[in-house]
Amino acid sequence: MIKENITKILKELPDGVKLVAATKQRSVDEIKEALAGGLKIVGENYIQEAKPKFSVLGKALTWHFIGHLQKNKVRAAVKIFDMIETLDSYELAEVIDKECKRINKVMPVLIEVNSASETQKSGVLPEKVQELLNDIRKCKNLKPMGLMTMGPFLDDAEKTRPFFRDSKVLFDKIKKDYSGDDWVYLSMGMSDSYKVAIEEGANIVRIGTKIFGQRD
Repeated sequence: MIKENITKILKELPDGVKLVAATKQRSVDEIKEALAGGLKIVGENYIQEAKPKFSVLGKALTWHFIGHLQKNKVRAAVKIFDMIETLDSYELAEVIDKECKRINKVMPVLIEVNSASETQKSGVLPEKVQELLNDIRKCKNLKPMGLMTMGPFLDDAEKTRPFFRDSKVLFDKIKKDYSGDDWVYLSMGMSDSYKVAIEEGANIVRIGTKIFGQRD
């Protein structure tokens, strides 16, 4: 069913929208089945989970980090991942920059926005995003390319719409101010909310359950 699920979702997505399969707690065999259905990008939350999967699957896929990145895991992360979607502090940016410089790599990053200003969640408050972006631009081995947001976990996807809309407004404001060709990605929406997120301007969606089914 995984292969069929992937194929169906990819057909439904509008042109220009990238699918990231959220593969937390999913096996290599499950990911291989998704790959057979046309999957190109996986999203991992934990370095310790990503390492053994990467050792088998390698560059057959593009790898996005979509979890909370601890500074002591950065050295391993920059070797595996092609994009870090969850940059949320200048301190973390400095560590990523240093480790990327060490291996002569420029890392594409998205700034994680805490769009609902939830105290229990990571991410930058919307009003602090511009300040962080200004700081990140000092890091020669980072390439800021857009925003990522989780949005709040609500019982109705429609209720997430205002938070996605606000993130798109912020994304567009930054694009207008900087008019840089690199500022291109807005990563929003998961299995239960990605359709609303796309309507509000997402061009990366992170889907797990709708591809792989419920976790055990």
